Amino acid sequence: MIADPENRADGVDAATSSASAGPPSIRIGVFTIFPELIVGFCNHSLLGRAQERGVLKLEVADLRSHGLGAHRSVDDSPFGGGAGMVMRPDVVVAAVESSSAPRPVFALGPGGRTFDQRCAEELAATDGFSLLCGRYEGIDQRAIDLACDDEFSLGDMVLGGGEVAALAIIESVTRLIPTVMGNAESGTDESFSTGLLEYPHYTRPAEFRGIEVPEVLRSGDHSRVRRWREAQSLARTIGRRPDLIDKRGGLTDDDRRLLAEFGLGCSDPVDGS
Repeated sequence: MIADPENRADGVDAATSSASAGPPSIRIGVFTIFPELIVGFCNHSLLGRAQERGVLKLEVADLRSHGLGAHRSVDDSPFGGGAGMVMRPDVVVAAVESSSAPRPVFALGPGGRTFDQRCAEELAATDGFSLLCGRYEGIDQRAIDLACDDEFSLGDMVLGGGEVAALAIIESVTRLIPTVMGNAESGTDESFSTGLLEYPHYTRPAEFRGIEVPEVLRSGDHSRVRRWREAQSLARTIGRRPDLIDKRGGLTDDDRRLLAEFGLGCSDPVDGS
């Protein structure tokens, strides 16, 4: 796993050594004033195992190591007045330029392009990238212009900083790297990978509080199960995210036949078995 941020070079060397002849890997750099948030989360579950196996090489840089004065200040009041503080360009640029973290560097903030599954797939196909976590009222535009290649946003919401967004991006990308997930199909057979929401899932017991698992899932007919799941994905998407159906160009004749096969209407995506 990654070492403490103060000794992260040792952690990266260890990961590099363990993956020298191993599975495909990706390097992800993160610039933040809260490195412990990134390190702590990424040392668990899939991300932790990916680091142990050298598949994920995480490089976390503390922006405060380039901060000014005794308090390692990274922010200052905005020109033109207004509430809040702004992250200084000299601090941010110095941190990025002194680092060997991989390019491209993406600033995280509400002004970036919306990060989605397609973005995750694009990044997973690269050797690596880095993320710059904003805080306070934002990052001085000159730092973004000079040190970053693009910007990402998680959507139309306001967060206290970019760390939550960075963690979401790291996890969504890393789980797409071959061998990270136990089932090779897990990374592709899920919501948004085909432009649709994922079908509903069921496990034991077969009956719970009067609700039974759909018969088709217990039939052993794999072809019918596959068609049922496709129909459920379509129906769920029609009912909950019709905008995704519009992006696909609407329903095809095959889609309508598949829905009809299982008696599915647009208003009740889990009806019929």
